[in-house]
Amino acid sequence: MKRPILIHPDPRLKKVCAPVADISDDLRKLADDMLETMYDAPGIGLAAPQVGVLERLIVLDCVKEEGEPPKPTVMFNPEIVSASEETNTYEEGCLSIPEQFAEVTRPKEVEVSWIDRDGKLQKQGFDGLWATCVQHEIDHLNGKLFIDYLGAMKRQMITRKMQKLKREKARM
Repeated sequence: MKRPILIHPDPRLKKVCAPVADISDDLRKLADDMLETMYDAPGIGLAAPQVGVLERLIVLDCVKEEGEPPKPTVMFNPEIVSASEETNTYEEGCLSIPEQFAEVTRPKEVEVSWIDRDGKLQKQGFDGLWATCVQHEIDHLNGKLFIDYLGAMKRQMITRKMQKLKREKARM
């Protein structure tokens, strides 16, 4: 089931999410709903707070190559355990901040541990777009948005655009 995506500014997007204590069928259903919502948007990552659930759950799939099978990834309680000194700069966007993009510099490679949908502990290294995406989504779980990496003027400009967008949507 597709879920509505919260649009910035929304106080829920700035909250630190609670760890998932137990992988329940409800949480697995939430993960499935989030994947469906992400693919439909379309996006490459989505965090639970973006659909109004303040728990540590993210989904991502950064496969972009034509003909490559999708690689839907579900992470409960994801945590960056190490990050490279070397950085990468990508133009980032966010489903909660539609049609706004900005360059953000992050570690080029990260190692992440998480619990999968079967309750098993996983650990994997990510680089390139996958590394950027997983860091972006984990930031959401900590109440941080990609625009928080920008200067105050640019951040305020984007926030005003989002407030205007929300007003326009409310009138529809």
